[in-house]
Amino acid sequence: MADFFQNGTIATLHNLNTRPIEELEEELRSFASRRPMALILPSLYSELEGEALPKILDELAHASYIKHIIVGLDQDGPAQFEHAREFFAKLPQQTHILWNDGDRLRDIDAQLAKEGLAPPQPGKGRNAWYCFGYALALEEPEAIALHDCDILTYDRGLPARLFYPVANPTFGFEFCKGYYPRINGDKLSGRLTRLFVTPLLRALAKVVGPMDYLSFMDSFRYPLSGEFSLSRDFIQTLRIPGDWGLEVGVLSEVYRTLSRHQVCQVDIADQYDHKHQSLSHDEADSGLNRMSVEIAKSLFRKLATEGVSLSMEGIRTIKASYYRIALDCVEQYSYDARLNGLRFDRHAEEGSVEIFAQSIMNAGESFLANPMEMPFIANWNRVLSAIPDVGEQMLAAVAADNGV
Repeated sequence: MADFFQNGTIATLHNLNTRPIEELEEELRSFASRRPMALILPSLYSELEGEALPKILDELAHASYIKHIIVGLDQDGPAQFEHAREFFAKLPQQTHILWNDGDRLRDIDAQLAKEGLAPPQPGKGRNAWYCFGYALALEEPEAIALHDCDILTYDRGLPARLFYPVANPTFGFEFCKGYYPRINGDKLSGRLTRLFVTPLLRALAKVVGPMDYLSFMDSFRYPLSGEFSLSRDFIQTLRIPGDWGLEVGVLSEVYRTLSRHQVCQVDIADQYDHKHQSLSHDEADSGLNRMSVEIAKSLFRKLATEGVSLSMEGIRTIKASYYRIALDCVEQYSYDARLNGLRFDRHAEEGSVEIFAQSIMNAGESFLANPMEMPFIANWNRVLSAIPDVGEQMLAAVAADNGV
Protein backbone atom coordinates (compact mmCIF):
# COMPACT_ATOMS: atom_id res chain seq x y z
CA MET A 1 0.00 0.00 0.00
CA ALA A 2 1.32 3.43 -0.96
CA ASP A 3 2.03 6.30 1.38
CA PHE A 4 0.00 9.53 1.24
CA PHE A 5 2.92 11.95 1.01
CA GLN A 6 2.66 14.85 -1.44
CA ASN A 7 6.02 16.00 -2.80
CA GLY A 8 7.14 18.28 -5.59
CA THR A 9 5.01 20.71 -7.54
CA ILE A 10 2.21 18.44 -8.86
CA ALA A 11 -0.60 16.47 -7.23
CA THR A 12 0.09 12.80 -6.47
CA LEU A 13 -2.95 10.51 -6.42
CA HIS A 14 -2.14 7.41 -4.39
CA ASN A 15 -3.64 3.97 -4.06
CA LEU A 16 -4.62 4.22 -0.40
CA ASN A 17 -7.39 1.66 -0.29
CA THR A 18 -8.47 -1.50 -2.07
CA ARG A 19 -11.39 0.10 -3.87
CA PRO A 20 -13.50 -2.36 -5.89
CA ILE A 21 -12.75 -1.99 -9.58
CA GLU A 22 -16.48 -2.27 -10.36
CA GLU A 23 -17.15 0.84 -8.30
CA LEU A 24 -14.42 2.80 -10.08
CA GLU A 25 -15.66 1.68 -13.50
CA GLU A 26 -19.22 2.68 -12.64
CA GLU A 27 -18.02 6.21 -11.98
CA LEU A 28 -16.10 6.21 -15.25
CA ARG A 29 -19.24 5.15 -17.14
CA SER A 30 -21.03 8.13 -15.65
CA PHE A 31 -18.19 10.43 -16.76
CA ALA A 32 -18.25 8.97 -20.28
CA SER A 33 -21.49 10.74 -21.22
CA ARG A 34 -19.70 14.08 -20.83
CA ARG A 35 -16.13 13.07 -21.55
CA PRO A 36 -16.01 10.11 -23.99
CA MET A 37 -12.79 8.13 -23.68
CA ALA A 38 -10.34 6.67 -26.19
CA LEU A 39 -7.40 4.37 -25.44
CA ILE A 40 -4.33 4.38 -27.68
CA LEU A 41 -2.26 1.21 -28.00
CA PRO A 42 1.00 1.76 -29.94
CA SER A 43 2.05 -1.76 -30.90
CA LEU A 44 4.58 -3.70 -32.89
CA TYR A 45 3.16 -6.69 -34.75
CA SER A 46 5.50 -8.93 -32.75
CA GLU A 47 3.58 -8.01 -29.59
CA LEU A 48 0.50 -9.80 -30.97
CA GLU A 49 2.54 -13.00 -30.70
CA GLY A 50 3.78 -12.26 -27.18
CA GLU A 51 2.45 -13.17 -23.75
CA ALA A 52 1.21 -9.77 -22.63
CA LEU A 53 -1.14 -8.41 -25.32
CA PRO A 54 -3.71 -11.27 -25.35
CA LYS A 55 -4.22 -10.79 -21.61
CA ILE A 56 -4.47 -7.02 -22.06
CA LEU A 57 -7.32 -7.52 -24.55
CA ASP A 58 -9.10 -9.92 -22.18
CA GLU A 59 -9.01 -7.25 -19.47
CA LEU A 60 -10.01 -4.39 -21.78
CA ALA A 61 -13.06 -6.34 -22.94
CA HIS A 62 -14.59 -5.51 -19.52
CA ALA A 63 -13.77 -1.78 -19.70
CA SER A 64 -17.11 -0.70 -21.15
CA TYR A 65 -16.52 2.96 -20.23
CA ILE A 66 -13.92 3.16 -23.06
CA LYS A 67 -15.70 3.95 -26.32
CA HIS A 68 -12.79 3.91 -28.77
CA ILE A 69 -9.60 1.85 -28.90
CA ILE A 70 -7.01 3.10 -31.39
CA VAL A 71 -4.26 0.64 -32.28
CA GLY A 72 -1.15 1.96 -34.01
CA LEU A 73 0.40 -1.07 -35.72
CA ASP A 74 4.06 -1.06 -36.83
CA GLN A 75 6.34 -3.55 -38.59
CA ASP A 76 3.80 -5.72 -40.37
CA GLY A 77 2.87 -6.75 -43.91
CA PRO A 78 -0.55 -7.53 -45.48
CA ALA A 79 -0.82 -11.02 -43.96
CA GLN A 80 0.15 -9.75 -40.51
CA PHE A 81 -2.35 -6.90 -40.77
CA GLU A 82 -5.17 -9.34 -41.60
CA HIS A 83 -4.19 -11.35 -38.54
CA ALA A 84 -4.21 -8.16 -36.47
CA ARG A 85 -7.76 -7.39 -37.61
CA GLU A 86 -8.86 -10.81 -36.37
CA PHE A 87 -6.82 -10.48 -33.19
CA PHE A 88 -8.40 -7.17 -32.12
CA ALA A 89 -11.91 -8.09 -33.32
CA LYS A 90 -12.67 -9.61 -29.91
CA LEU A 91 -12.81 -6.13 -28.34
CA PRO A 92 -16.38 -4.84 -27.84
CA GLN A 93 -15.29 -1.21 -28.14
CA GLN A 94 -15.12 0.67 -31.45
CA THR A 95 -11.65 -0.45 -32.54
CA HIS A 96 -9.57 1.38 -35.14
CA ILE A 97 -6.32 -0.16 -36.41
CA LEU A 98 -3.84 2.23 -38.04
CA TRP A 99 -1.83 0.13 -40.49
CA ASN A 100 1.20 2.41 -40.47
CA ASP A 101 3.04 0.31 -43.06
CA GLY A 102 0.05 0.15 -45.42
CA ASP A 103 -0.09 2.09 -48.69
CA ARG A 104 -2.91 4.43 -47.66
CA LEU A 105 -1.28 5.76 -44.50
CA ARG A 106 2.11 5.84 -46.22
CA ASP A 107 0.58 8.11 -48.88
CA ILE A 108 -0.59 10.48 -46.15
CA ASP A 109 2.85 10.36 -44.55
CA ALA A 110 4.42 11.26 -47.92
CA GLN A 111 2.02 14.17 -48.27
CA LEU A 112 3.05 15.44 -44.83
CA ALA A 113 6.72 14.94 -45.69
CA LYS A 114 6.37 17.32 -48.64
CA GLU A 115 5.30 20.00 -46.18
CA GLY A 116 8.13 19.14 -43.76
CA LEU A 117 5.61 17.86 -41.22
CA ALA A 118 6.08 14.07 -41.23
CA PRO A 119 7.76 12.40 -38.24
CA PRO A 120 11.48 12.10 -39.03
CA GLN A 121 12.02 8.50 -37.94
CA PRO A 122 10.06 5.34 -37.16
CA GLY A 123 9.36 4.34 -33.57
CA LYS A 124 6.96 4.78 -30.71
CA GLY A 125 6.93 8.58 -31.01
CA ARG A 126 5.82 8.45 -34.65
CA ASN A 127 3.25 5.77 -33.88
CA ALA A 128 1.77 7.70 -30.96
CA TRP A 129 1.73 10.95 -32.97
CA TYR A 130 -0.40 9.48 -35.74
CA CYS A 131 -2.73 7.89 -33.18
CA PHE A 132 -3.17 11.30 -31.52
CA GLY A 133 -4.04 12.80 -34.90
CA TYR A 134 -6.56 10.05 -35.53
CA ALA A 135 -8.15 10.61 -32.10
CA LEU A 136 -8.57 14.28 -32.99
CA ALA A 137 -10.13 13.33 -36.32
CA LEU A 138 -12.72 11.19 -34.54
CA GLU A 139 -13.84 14.42 -32.81
CA GLU A 140 -15.76 12.55 -30.07
CA PRO A 141 -13.04 11.56 -27.52
CA GLU A 142 -12.38 14.16 -24.82
CA ALA A 143 -10.14 12.05 -22.54
CA ILE A 144 -7.40 10.02 -24.24
CA ALA A 145 -5.01 7.58 -22.58
CA LEU A 146 -2.01 5.69 -23.89
CA HIS A 147 -0.21 2.65 -22.55
CA ASP A 148 2.29 0.09 -23.82
CA CYS A 149 1.36 -3.35 -25.14
CA ASP A 150 4.00 -5.43 -23.35
CA ILE A 151 2.71 -5.17 -19.75
CA LEU A 152 2.89 -8.68 -18.30
CA THR A 153 1.17 -7.77 -15.02
CA TYR A 154 -1.79 -5.95 -16.63
CA ASP A 155 -5.24 -5.83 -15.10
CA ARG A 156 -8.20 -3.59 -15.85
CA GLY A 157 -7.54 -1.45 -12.79
CA LEU A 158 -4.61 0.09 -14.68
CA PRO A 159 -6.62 1.89 -17.41
CA ALA A 160 -9.36 2.78 -14.93
CA ARG A 161 -6.98 4.58 -12.59
CA LEU A 162 -5.10 6.11 -15.55
CA PHE A 163 -8.25 7.58 -17.11
CA TYR A 164 -9.95 8.72 -13.91
CA PRO A 165 -8.10 12.02 -13.16
CA VAL A 166 -8.61 13.41 -16.70
CA ALA A 167 -12.06 11.88 -17.28
CA ASN A 168 -13.53 13.21 -14.02
CA PRO A 169 -15.04 16.57 -15.09
CA THR A 170 -14.75 18.00 -11.56
CA PHE A 171 -10.96 17.51 -11.27
CA GLY A 172 -9.69 19.87 -13.96
CA PHE A 173 -6.58 17.85 -14.88
CA GLU A 174 -5.34 18.09 -18.47
CA PHE A 175 -2.49 15.58 -18.10
CA CYS A 176 -1.93 12.59 -15.83
CA LYS A 177 1.19 10.42 -15.65
CA GLY A 178 1.00 6.85 -14.34
CA TYR A 179 3.53 5.50 -11.86
CA TYR A 180 4.20 2.16 -10.15
CA PRO A 181 6.97 0.17 -8.45
CA ARG A 182 9.35 -1.71 -10.76
CA ILE A 183 10.11 -5.13 -9.30
CA ASN A 184 11.21 -7.92 -11.64
CA GLY A 185 10.68 -11.14 -9.75
CA ASP A 186 12.94 -10.90 -6.71
CA LYS A 187 15.02 -7.89 -7.74
CA LEU A 188 14.68 -4.16 -8.34
CA SER A 189 14.12 -3.07 -11.92
CA GLY A 190 13.75 0.35 -13.55
CA ARG A 191 17.48 1.11 -13.77
CA LEU A 192 17.09 3.95 -16.26
CA THR A 193 14.88 5.90 -13.87
CA ARG A 194 16.56 4.89 -10.60
CA LEU A 195 20.17 5.22 -11.66
CA PHE A 196 20.06 7.73 -14.50
CA VAL A 197 17.12 10.11 -14.82
CA THR A 198 16.57 11.01 -11.16
CA PRO A 199 20.29 11.38 -10.29
CA LEU A 200 20.84 13.41 -13.48
CA LEU A 201 17.97 15.80 -12.67
CA ARG A 202 19.45 16.36 -9.21
CA ALA A 203 22.94 16.82 -10.62
CA LEU A 204 21.63 19.41 -13.07
CA ALA A 205 19.95 21.29 -10.21
CA LYS A 206 23.23 21.22 -8.30
CA VAL A 207 25.32 22.47 -11.22
CA VAL A 208 23.03 24.99 -12.97
CA GLY A 209 21.18 26.00 -9.81
CA PRO A 210 17.57 25.59 -8.66
CA MET A 211 15.06 25.78 -11.52
CA ASP A 212 11.29 25.39 -11.56
CA TYR A 213 11.62 23.06 -14.56
CA LEU A 214 13.99 20.69 -12.76
CA SER A 215 11.79 20.69 -9.65
CA PHE A 216 8.81 19.87 -11.85
CA MET A 217 10.60 16.97 -13.55
CA ASP A 218 11.87 15.61 -10.23
CA SER A 219 8.28 15.60 -8.90
CA PHE A 220 7.41 12.56 -11.03
CA ARG A 221 7.92 9.25 -9.29
CA TYR A 222 8.36 7.36 -12.56
CA PRO A 223 9.11 9.89 -15.31
CA LEU A 224 9.83 7.17 -17.89
CA SER A 225 6.52 5.33 -17.55
CA GLY A 226 4.82 4.77 -20.90
CA GLU A 227 1.36 5.33 -19.44
CA PHE A 228 -0.38 8.70 -19.40
CA SER A 229 -3.75 10.31 -20.08
CA LEU A 230 -4.48 13.74 -21.44
CA SER A 231 -7.27 15.96 -22.71
CA ARG A 232 -8.25 16.49 -26.32
CA ASP A 233 -7.40 20.20 -26.07
CA PHE A 234 -3.87 19.46 -24.89
CA ILE A 235 -3.23 16.96 -27.70
CA GLN A 236 -3.80 19.68 -30.29
CA THR A 237 -0.85 21.73 -29.01
CA LEU A 238 1.43 18.89 -27.85
CA ARG A 239 4.77 18.58 -29.63
CA ILE A 240 6.42 15.23 -29.01
CA PRO A 241 9.94 14.06 -29.84
CA GLY A 242 10.35 11.36 -32.44
CA ASP A 243 13.39 9.77 -30.77
CA TRP A 244 13.78 7.69 -27.58
CA GLY A 245 13.42 10.78 -25.44
CA LEU A 246 9.62 10.52 -25.85
CA GLU A 247 8.58 10.36 -22.20
CA VAL A 248 10.95 13.10 -21.02
CA GLY A 249 10.07 15.22 -24.05
CA VAL A 250 6.35 14.93 -23.33
CA LEU A 251 6.88 16.00 -19.72
CA SER A 252 8.91 18.98 -20.91
CA GLU A 253 6.01 20.00 -23.16
CA VAL A 254 3.59 19.53 -20.26
CA TYR A 255 5.75 21.91 -18.23
CA ARG A 256 5.82 24.46 -21.05
CA THR A 257 2.10 24.39 -21.80
CA LEU A 258 0.11 23.59 -18.66
CA SER A 259 -0.10 25.13 -15.22
CA ARG A 260 0.89 22.95 -12.26
CA HIS A 261 -2.70 22.50 -11.02
CA GLN A 262 -3.61 20.91 -14.38
CA VAL A 263 -1.01 18.14 -13.96
CA CYS A 264 -0.98 15.06 -11.70
CA GLN A 265 0.46 11.59 -11.35
CA VAL A 266 -1.46 8.50 -10.27
CA ASP A 267 -0.52 5.13 -8.81
CA ILE A 268 -1.84 2.64 -11.39
CA ALA A 269 -0.40 -0.72 -10.30
CA ASP A 270 0.90 -2.59 -7.26
CA GLN A 271 3.41 -4.32 -9.52
CA TYR A 272 4.46 -3.76 -13.09
CA ASP A 273 6.59 -5.88 -15.35
CA HIS A 274 7.22 -5.69 -19.09
CA LYS A 275 9.96 -6.61 -21.54
CA HIS A 276 13.32 -5.35 -20.36
CA GLN A 277 15.85 -3.43 -22.43
CA SER A 278 19.43 -4.61 -22.27
CA LEU A 279 22.12 -2.17 -21.20
CA SER A 280 24.09 -2.77 -24.43
CA HIS A 281 27.49 -2.08 -22.90
CA ASP A 282 29.30 -2.18 -26.23
CA GLU A 283 26.53 -0.84 -28.47
CA ALA A 284 25.90 2.90 -28.21
CA ASP A 285 23.01 2.75 -30.69
CA SER A 286 20.75 0.27 -28.90
CA GLY A 287 19.10 -0.58 -25.60
CA LEU A 288 19.39 1.52 -22.47
CA ASN A 289 22.69 2.93 -23.70
CA ARG A 290 20.99 4.71 -26.61
CA MET A 291 17.97 5.65 -24.52
CA SER A 292 20.13 7.31 -21.86
CA VAL A 293 21.95 9.40 -24.48
CA GLU A 294 18.73 10.62 -26.08
CA ILE A 295 17.12 11.36 -22.70
CA ALA A 296 20.15 13.45 -21.68
CA LYS A 297 20.04 15.30 -25.01
CA SER A 298 16.35 16.01 -24.47
CA LEU A 299 17.11 17.53 -21.06
CA PHE A 300 20.01 19.58 -22.44
CA ARG A 301 17.79 20.94 -25.22
CA LYS A 302 15.14 21.95 -22.72
CA LEU A 303 17.67 23.68 -20.48
CA ALA A 304 18.86 25.66 -23.49
CA THR A 305 15.30 26.88 -24.12
CA GLU A 306 15.21 27.97 -20.48
CA GLY A 307 18.26 30.17 -21.02
CA VAL A 308 20.97 27.82 -19.71
CA SER A 309 24.23 27.98 -21.67
CA LEU A 310 26.06 24.65 -21.77
CA SER A 311 29.70 23.92 -22.61
CA MET A 312 31.85 20.79 -22.53
CA GLU A 313 33.35 22.04 -19.29
CA GLY A 314 29.84 22.28 -17.87
CA ILE A 315 28.96 18.82 -19.21
CA ARG A 316 32.02 17.37 -17.45
CA THR A 317 30.92 19.01 -14.19
CA ILE A 318 27.40 17.61 -14.63
CA LYS A 319 28.87 14.16 -15.23
CA ALA A 320 31.01 14.35 -12.08
CA SER A 321 28.07 15.49 -9.96
CA TYR A 322 25.81 12.83 -11.49
CA TYR A 323 28.33 10.09 -10.77
CA ARG A 324 28.54 10.93 -7.06
CA ILE A 325 24.75 11.25 -6.67
CA ALA A 326 24.12 8.02 -8.58
CA LEU A 327 26.57 6.06 -6.42
CA ASP A 328 24.74 7.36 -3.35
CA CYS A 329 21.51 6.09 -4.92
CA VAL A 330 23.08 2.65 -5.37
CA GLU A 331 23.83 2.63 -1.64
CA GLN A 332 20.26 3.64 -0.77
CA TYR A 333 18.75 0.99 -3.06
CA SER A 334 20.99 -1.67 -1.55
CA TYR A 335 19.46 -0.97 1.86
CA ASP A 336 15.95 -0.95 0.38
CA ALA A 337 16.52 -4.28 -1.36
CA ARG A 338 18.03 -5.87 1.76
CA LEU A 339 15.08 -4.85 3.93
CA ASN A 340 12.60 -6.26 1.40
CA GLY A 341 14.47 -9.50 0.78
CA LEU A 342 15.33 -8.66 -2.83
CA ARG A 343 18.50 -9.65 -4.68
CA PHE A 344 20.87 -6.77 -5.31
CA ASP A 345 23.96 -6.89 -7.52
CA ARG A 346 26.05 -3.89 -6.47
CA HIS A 347 28.68 -4.60 -9.11
CA ALA A 348 26.09 -4.53 -11.91
CA GLU A 349 24.41 -1.42 -10.48
CA GLU A 350 27.68 0.52 -10.28
CA GLY A 351 28.60 -0.73 -13.75
CA SER A 352 25.34 0.74 -15.04
CA VAL A 353 26.19 4.07 -13.41
CA GLU A 354 29.56 4.11 -15.18
CA ILE A 355 27.91 3.53 -18.56
CA PHE A 356 25.27 6.19 -17.88
CA ALA A 357 28.00 8.66 -16.89
CA GLN A 358 29.60 8.14 -20.29
CA SER A 359 26.17 8.63 -21.88
CA ILE A 360 26.09 12.14 -20.40
CA MET A 361 29.37 12.94 -22.13
CA ASN A 362 28.18 11.44 -25.43
CA ALA A 363 24.92 13.38 -25.21
CA GLY A 364 26.77 16.60 -24.42
CA GLU A 365 29.12 16.20 -27.38
CA SER A 366 26.20 15.46 -29.72
CA PHE A 367 24.14 18.39 -28.44
CA LEU A 368 26.99 20.89 -28.69
CA ALA A 369 27.95 19.65 -32.17
CA ASN A 370 24.39 20.16 -33.43
CA PRO A 371 22.62 22.65 -31.14
CA MET A 372 20.01 23.50 -33.80
CA GLU A 373 18.74 19.92 -34.05
CA MET A 374 14.93 19.89 -34.07
CA PRO A 375 13.76 16.47 -32.84
CA PHE A 376 10.15 17.46 -32.14
CA ILE A 377 7.33 16.48 -34.49
CA ALA A 378 5.00 19.34 -35.42
CA ASN A 379 1.87 19.66 -33.30
CA TRP A 380 -1.49 18.85 -34.84
CA ASN A 381 -2.65 22.47 -34.86
CA ARG A 382 0.13 23.22 -37.36
CA VAL A 383 -0.58 20.10 -39.41
CA LEU A 384 -4.29 20.95 -39.71
CA SER A 385 -3.39 24.50 -40.68
CA ALA A 386 -1.20 23.22 -43.53
CA ILE A 387 -3.49 20.36 -44.66
CA PRO A 388 -7.02 21.04 -43.29
CA ASP A 389 -8.52 17.76 -44.52
CA VAL A 390 -5.77 15.43 -43.26
CA GLY A 391 -8.04 14.15 -40.48
CA GLU A 392 -10.70 13.17 -42.98
CA GLN A 393 -8.02 11.49 -45.09
CA MET A 394 -6.87 9.44 -42.10
CA LEU A 395 -10.41 8.40 -41.21
CA ALA A 396 -11.03 7.27 -44.80
CA ALA A 397 -7.71 5.42 -45.03
CA VAL A 398 -8.23 3.53 -41.77
CA ALA A 399 -11.84 2.69 -42.69
CA ALA A 400 -10.71 1.34 -46.06
CA ASP A 401 -7.88 -0.70 -44.55
CA ASN A 402 -10.24 -2.15 -41.94
CA GLY A 403 -12.94 -2.94 -44.51
CA VAL A 404 -15.49 -0.65 -42.86
